[in-house]
This record gives sequence, C-alpha cells and structure tokens, in this order.
Amino acid sequence: MRAGGGDMLGAGADVTRVVIIGAGIAGTAAALALHKAGFEVGVFEAHPDSGQDIGAFLTLASNGMRALAQFDAAEPVAAGGFPLTSMSVLADTGAELATVPLGEPGDPLTRYRCLRRADLGTVLRAEVRRRDIPIRHGRRLAEVTEDADGVTARFTDGSTATGDLLIGADGLNSTVRSRLLPAAPQYAGQRVFYGYTTDARPPSEPDRITMIRGSVVAFGYTVAPAGETYWFARVPGPAAVDAVSPTELRAELVPLLRPDHTPAADIVAATGDQLMRTNAQHLPIGIPWHRNRSLLIGDAAHAASPATGQGASMALEDAVVLAKALRDNPSLEAAQQVYDRTRRPRVEHNILASAGLTAGRPAPNRPQARPDEHLHRELDWHTPLPH
Repeated sequence: MRAGGGDMLGAGADVTRVVIIGAGIAGTAAALALHKAGFEVGVFEAHPDSGQDIGAFLTLASNGMRALAQFDAAEPVAAGGFPLTSMSVLADTGAELATVPLGEPGDPLTRYRCLRRADLGTVLRAEVRRRDIPIRHGRRLAEVTEDADGVTARFTDGSTATGDLLIGADGLNSTVRSRLLPAAPQYAGQRVFYGYTTDARPPSEPDRITMIRGSVVAFGYTVAPAGETYWFARVPGPAAVDAVSPTELRAELVPLLRPDHTPAADIVAATGDQLMRTNAQHLPIGIPWHRNRSLLIGDAAHAASPATGQGASMALEDAVVLAKALRDNPSLEAAQQVYDRTRRPRVEHNILASAGLTAGRPAPNRPQARPDEHLHRELDWHTPLPH
C-alpha cells in the first residue's frame, strides 16, 4: 500500500516505493510531487549536511513557479526570494534597447523569482521534512543493482535502500548516469561568473533585471529589495582550469568590461569576496534517460548551459510530469515512455537554444515542442498526460 499522498487519479504504475538519489532542486521537487501522488519516497544525499553549492543565484521563471504550485511549494519559495516583473536590455554603449514585462506578473505565485540556489534548496528540503519525507545525508552512491524484489542502491557507508524505482536526481556529474547511462558533460564555451555586492549603486528599478549585450561579455544584474546587487557575467573562451581568488577573478573580468559604457565594470569592481566562477557545461541531446527500474531527471538527464536561465525551472517541471506519469499509467514502462515523450522535445529545445545563445547563434530552427497552453495542461495536477 502506498504511503503519503492524496489527490490520486487513476490506478498508477506498478510502483510503490521510490528511491531518489540527490537532495538538490530536482530531487526534493520529485520527492514532493511523488509524495503528493501517493508514493512512498526516500531521498539520499551524498553530502553530510545541506549539499554542495557554489553560491550562484538563479531566476525561476513563471513555468517553474507554476510547477511548484502543483505540489504546494510555490508560496514558501516565493517568500524565499524577490520578484522580477520586467527586463531591460542595454547595448555596450549603455543605450536602452528594450524594456519588456517578464512572465506572468499578475499573480504573485507565477511571477519570476530571483534567489540564491542554496536558498531554494533549503526551502525545498524544509518542505520535504515538513511532510515527513525522509532525507538521509552522507549517503554516497556506490552501486545500483536489480533483482526480483526491485532496485537497490548501495552506499559507500555500507547501507542500502530498495525500491520499485530509483531516480537519479544527482546533477550534471550524476553518479547514477555514470553507472547506468553514461554520457559525459561537455564544455559549452563560456566561463560564468557570479557575484553579490552591497557597495555598488547601479541604475535600477524595483523588480527589474538588466541584461547588457557587452562587446565581449554578456552581463546581467538586479538589485534586491535590501539593496544588494546580484550579477552574472558570461565570458566566451577556453575553460578555466584553476580555482583562483576573488581578487584574481576581478582582475580577469573588469578589463573585459571597462571598454563598454555600462555599469558592469563598476559593479564587478565593487564586489568583494562574494565572487565565483564556473565553466558552463551541458549534456548532449538524445541520451537515454531510463533503463529498467532507473530513471534520470533534471540536470542528470538534460543539463543545459545557463544562458536561457531555465535549468531549475525545467527540473521542477520534470518532477510534476514524472509524478503524473507514474500516477496515471498502469506500468512503470508505460510511465517512463510517457515521461520521455512529454519532456524530451521541450528540454532538448532548451539545451539547443542555450547552446546557441552561448555561441552567439540564433535560436535553433525547431519547434519549442509545447505552446504555453499545452505546457499548462501538462503541468496541471488534475489533467492526465496524453498516453
């Protein structure tokens, strides 16, 4: 008999117990959605406390907020960030090219939301615990095996967890993927910087993000209600190899921004130790997402470079669609096929679109897979997915 849940429609797949590897955004969202659908869920995280995070921030678009609402997590997430209702675009000369509204600003729970990735993870983990879904930290996956009783995760501390389905929600460098469905991440061609400062005073409007089409660097910033400037910069070129200090990162980035007549160089120059750099990576399209009783979601399945800003929102959509597919289909195999068929066109379009932006190319000449009204139906908790 399934534990948890409520709001079940249909008979559901031949799955009762679900083991989730990874307590990041994808893993906790999947836990919340599957619990609501009536499944018994356990989450297992390699890191000993809250998980590993480089300190970057993210923007949840309206589609991500809509997905959160399906498993009753939009309100706590909205409270953990601040809204973005418009976007301005500047040229490298400082001239304003456009100002446009963002997403669905009329509803507080579908407005774009800006927050640190670690804060989103904290909110979602708190929701998981509040609903009495177990999270076990310090469980680093060593092996996945299957037998007549189901699928078993074996951890490096000697413990095990057995379920009817194992979900790999363990990110870009997924251990589940490396053991079951190998596909190596690829460098996407940009180094990405993130920073925070209270010492900059750039031009800003409430609830607005400003994107700058620099002569060399793509730059964006927003000013939080408390006055802290959040910013990012995407720099084309070879991948960074060595970790360096914030001082060295400023010395690398500021000269690339100074030739432009925009606030970007001064924002970076005013940033102290809260400055970091990573290499943009993505996965190739077309890789398999499931085999037997194991399945990948989020960045483990379809990581894109950050140019479209959709990574977290796509993972939240995954959680809803997977829970509905398992809830509404009579077998695990059928549910996996519905999940794959529903999600793949959309997320692979995002990978290609983001890669194009990263490389300075136009968006791919292929359909985005689902107009908004179709996406809304796919995400709506009470609307079954097409079989």
